[in-house]
Amino acid sequence: MNIHLLIFITSVQEKAENTRQEMMMKSFESDIRPVKGDIIDDPGFHSGFHNGYEIVKVTISYASNECFVSLTPLVQELEEITVDVYIEKLEANGWHVVSKEELNPM
Repeated sequence: MNIHLLIFITSVQEKAENTRQEMMMKSFESDIRPVKGDIIDDPGFHSGFHNGYEIVKVTISYASNECFVSLTPLVQELEEITVDVYIEKLEANGWHVVSKEELNPM
């Protein structure tokens, strides 16, 4: 099954008008079905920005053999690195910024 992990990256310490906000996705093939409450580990995650991600929603499409997994940070107040540095680390580990076309394909 195609698994698509989704996270929303933003700063809780910087003013909204001064911070970058992105929805990011990482996709891969897996036979393991994610479950709400699971904690996800990924080499792109950085302990200087949060302490892990928990699955909060799983949407499965059997017709397209895809699973969309929404993640939320366990601790949002931990920001020892900037949003930009964190996004760069995620991108270096297979994550990409979700385009508007990906969000609204029609």
